[in-house]
Amino acid sequence: QDVDAAYMNKVELQAKADSLTDEVNFLRTLYDMELSQMQSHVSDTSVVLSMDNNRCLDLDSIIAEVRAQYEDIAQRSKAEAEALYQTKLGELQTTAGRHGDDLRSTKSEIMELNRMIQRLRAEIESVKKQNSNLQTAIAEAEQRGEMALKDANAKLQELQAALQKAKDDLARLLRDYQELMNVKLALDVEIATYRK
Repeated sequence: QDVDAAYMNKVELQAKADSLTDEVNFLRTLYDMELSQMQSHVSDTSVVLSMDNNRCLDLDSIIAEVRAQYEDIAQRSKAEAEALYQTKLGELQTTAGRHGDDLRSTKSEIMELNRMIQRLRAEIESVKKQNSNLQTAIAEAEQRGEMALKDANAKLQELQAALQKAKDDLARLLRDYQELMNVKLALDVEIATYRK
């Protein structure tokens, strides 16, 4: 179950990494589009020239002013695009770094889980061996117990038979004793009669 959870977490992190890659590619494409739009906007910007009616026009200064305005607009557009790109890039790098840390943490957790699983498997194998040994010992003990019980029952039957035989012998001896006592009593009576 832990391995399955770790694998699912790995799959989710891989999906996040793929999503981040797609987002980076999308933002890069968006940046390229915005940059091309800025350039086209700069190229389409119309410069309004104020002309006077003087006969003597300073074309060099007019061209220089137009060139300065154009370069200023281009520099501002480039700076804005560069700042936007750097901001987006920084956000993506931060997000990628965070997800990279999460991925490394998940990898270390997976390695730790793998080590734990190996340790648990070794413990399970040891417990299985102990269980097998205990079952074997229980079976042997049951077998010895059955044999001992059979032996005890046999000895009990022998003792009961011996006890019954002893009871029968005792009853026979009592009968013999009683008969002897009767004979003795009769002899004592005869002896007393002869003496008289």
